[in-house]
Amino acid sequence: MSSRDRILGRVRRALADVTPDERPYGEAVPRDHLRVHGERTPEQTVELLAENLADYRAVVHRADAEGLPLLVMRLLAERGAREVLVPSGLPTRWTAAADVARIHDRAEHTPQRLDRVDSVVTGCAVAIAETGTIVLDGSSDQGRRRISLVPDHHICVVRVPGQVVSSVPEALERLDPARPLTWISGPSATSDIELDRVEGVHGPRTLEVILLS
Repeated sequence: MSSRDRILGRVRRALADVTPDERPYGEAVPRDHLRVHGERTPEQTVELLAENLADYRAVVHRADAEGLPLLVMRLLAERGAREVLVPSGLPTRWTAAADVARIHDRAEHTPQRLDRVDSVVTGCAVAIAETGTIVLDGSSDQGRRRISLVPDHHICVVRVPGQVVSSVPEALERLDPARPLTWISGPSATSDIELDRVEGVHGPRTLEVILLS
């Protein structure tokens, strides 16, 4: 008997005493979670997002549509970036002012090639204020999941207030579970048993979030 057969056998035995008037196996669980903790205005929700992003050691910037290209140029220049990775659907204006080589994501790019890129610029699908989390779903302005995991510097643009929600349940209502979702709460980091923090283990060491109004 295989491990799969043993596990399925245990599941069948566990369900053997379920009576017909009980919840049928596989019936959807009610999703009546508390959606928002307290009342907030859109402005307060954005401020909470900025505060929690900073708590996770992300660097938060603010810009309007006119100032965004100059801000992106400055952030890339401060990193000394020579190559920036851009998704196919990223608005060209966002990086138009930067004096860098733009590398468009290609299926043939190897992890080694992506690792040589200095920075990546993406949009996002949604940002969650209460957890300081940005979520990417692989849309054309966000690209493949790997482009936000391999380069060491990630600039993520969040349109506010439209892409900002208060809570995880609110975010789930907007997201398509069939898409490749990447949830990012601050730069990549982990700690050993002595709680020594190490950044950049499984993603960028530096996360900069631009709140675009």
